[in-house]
Amino acid sequence: MLKLLFQSTTLPLRILRITLLSATGYGLLYLAMGNATELPWQQEWPDTDFSRMTVKPSEIISGGPPRDGIPSVDNPRFVAARNASWLRPLSPVILLDINGTQRAYPLEILIYHEIVNDVVDGTPIAVTFCPLCNSALAFERQVNGQTLSFGTTGKLRNSDMIMYDRQTQSWWQQFTGIGIVGFYAGTQLKTRTLRIVAFRDVLDSDPNTPTLSRSTGFMRPYGNNPYHGYDNISDQPFLYDGHQDQRLPAMARVLAIDTGAGACLFDLRRLNNPNGMTQAIINEEPVLILYRSKRHSALDTRHINQGRLLPAVTAYSRKLNGSVLEFNSSQGLRDRATNSLWNQLGVAISGPLKDNKLDIMPGGVSFAFAWLAFRPDSDICTD
Repeated sequence: MLKLLFQSTTLPLRILRITLLSATGYGLLYLAMGNATELPWQQEWPDTDFSRMTVKPSEIISGGPPRDGIPSVDNPRFVAARNASWLRPLSPVILLDINGTQRAYPLEILIYHEIVNDVVDGTPIAVTFCPLCNSALAFERQVNGQTLSFGTTGKLRNSDMIMYDRQTQSWWQQFTGIGIVGFYAGTQLKTRTLRIVAFRDVLDSDPNTPTLSRSTGFMRPYGNNPYHGYDNISDQPFLYDGHQDQRLPAMARVLAIDTGAGACLFDLRRLNNPNGMTQAIINEEPVLILYRSKRHSALDTRHINQGRLLPAVTAYSRKLNGSVLEFNSSQGLRDRATNSLWNQLGVAISGPLKDNKLDIMPGGVSFAFAWLAFRPDSDICTD
């Protein structure tokens, strides 16, 4: 979000410029309002009901761009994965599966748009990505019988994107999918699980997978990373002044596994078993973590396809058809009960369980500071 608007030679200077601009803008606005009780955004958002808020106004700040300054993709076009020649084998893509219908959304496009309003297998879906938190989430867009279309407010809370819906002008927290301002304040969007994988995993799974095209209707340097250098683990997140949990570096990438009874975080740097998998019991839930496959970071070098390699990690439930599976990887990933062969996407590709799929565990990968800002009660797990 921020680097698109300001250019300088060092990351700290860019942050300083944004911070000063935001602070100065709000200061001038408050001075102009005098003792008025209006919030600083009400003139910009006259149709938003600011009498309905579930968060403190002081927690919301400007990220720089105005409303829709980062434009959503509202009429997405797709090509078969085998024809997406601009993508490399290790290009990072969001992979979404709705009722067996699979679609891929390259991060090189999401990094410039943050929201794709799509319809998958008849279900209106918003696929979202907040680069500042490294958080990718998908939500159903139907709420109380109304189909919503989402855009970007240009505002942040805990450094996380605040979305809005164009039907009621309500504001929504991307990291949680909860309405925080307006008519839908307190409403929870239904989340659909997804994963960030290497493009070659999509090709291996189904080369005809519809893949979001660069023909978005906008001119952007897709493939370039406007946040280059942002994911340095020794740095601090943009415009975040919340609690700093000392258990993990703020910019550590973590895999969160949310069982419903609590969440547990795995530091991706610690997922280093040579067999590329970890089996665990978390809050009595049998879990399989797969991370043999690699993909590029979208937030490292100027060119995404030159970014450092990261584990394309996903957590799956080991429950299948009333049984709990145990796995080994001495001859490929196989379950001990049937010796069926499984791929890195949690799909059995041969054997008695062929075509069965493991359920993706809720949670996903993000920066540690972001997850812990919204879920500070989470545990830290070890491999």
